[in-house]
Amino acid sequence: MLFLERYRDFRKLFISAFLLIASLCTGMLGFVMIEGFSWVESFYMAVITFSTVGFNEIYPLSENGRLFTSIYIIFNLMIFAYVVSVFSTYLFEGELNRLYRKYVFGKEVKKMKDHIIVCGFGRNGSRACEELRSQKVEFVVVDRDEQLIDIIQNVKKYKFILGDPTQEEVLEEAGIGKAKALITTLPSDAENVFLTLTAKELNPEVRIISRASEENTIKKLKQAGAQHVIMPDAIGGLHMAQHITKPFVIEYLDQLSGHQEDGLTLEEVRYEDLRSDFQGQTIESMDIRNRTDVTVVGLNDKHGKFVFNPSSKVIMEPGVVLVIVGTYPKVQDFKSEYLK
Repeated sequence: MLFLERYRDFRKLFISAFLLIASLCTGMLGFVMIEGFSWVESFYMAVITFSTVGFNEIYPLSENGRLFTSIYIIFNLMIFAYVVSVFSTYLFEGELNRLYRKYVFGKEVKKMKDHIIVCGFGRNGSRACEELRSQKVEFVVVDRDEQLIDIIQNVKKYKFILGDPTQEEVLEEAGIGKAKALITTLPSDAENVFLTLTAKELNPEVRIISRASEENTIKKLKQAGAQHVIMPDAIGGLHMAQHITKPFVIEYLDQLSGHQEDGLTLEEVRYEDLRSDFQGQTIESMDIRNRTDVTVVGLNDKHGKFVFNPSSKVIMEPGVVLVIVGTYPKVQDFKSEYLK
């Protein structure tokens, strides 16, 4: 598979080299058989004819030799134009640089562990990538659209794999076996279902968040192994309507989502991330609100149950995850004071 991938990358270069060698061999063979030239003389004649430099012949050509040379020149004009265009693409139009970046990204992806795979770089996929990057989460983008290469690699500078994400070999190249989660935002529900099945087969432990367009697909995606299914169109329509029916609630949610410049930030705080002197303490003894102006709004207890507005007597023990809210600067202050 790796060989086939490399062949696709350099296919035009290989074809150009093959045509160049085939043309030279054809010319040499023709001059040897028709004119009786030596192999060295035939090579010289083939080169000056192919390159159209116009040097003089070694010996005057016979009538058959002139006919062969004329036909040889006509065919070589087309081959020469193709070879020059291909080499220009690789050398002057950034193709070699693109392939080099692809090679570098490929090596980086192989070293990644507990990363996120984002399949599809449309509107939803690109927004997911922006959020992951803002939270400094490692991820790799997989998409089959070659037109996105320049945007993803050169503008956004994301790690990127070109290929069909529903194919096993492409997911393996993206490190599905070591990935923590997969986000699939493909436009087709059928492709999202198939991708979910394939990913779960390759890594049963991977967490999958999938996009869906139709409600009847949600059940299929969950049966296939997706932990969460999102319907962007439905959420968008509901959000727009609630700007009218519940404007102040939506304004608060917008602040929590970080859509406003002075908005609030939600963060998860795991027991393992706390400094040792805070592990084993109660929320009350940690005095988070007074010391950092950050509020604990919920927690996930060691049994996996979410608790809203938890009691101040809750003890920070293994498996507990706090959910805090505050402005970005205050959350950063919290991290500096409470986290390792």
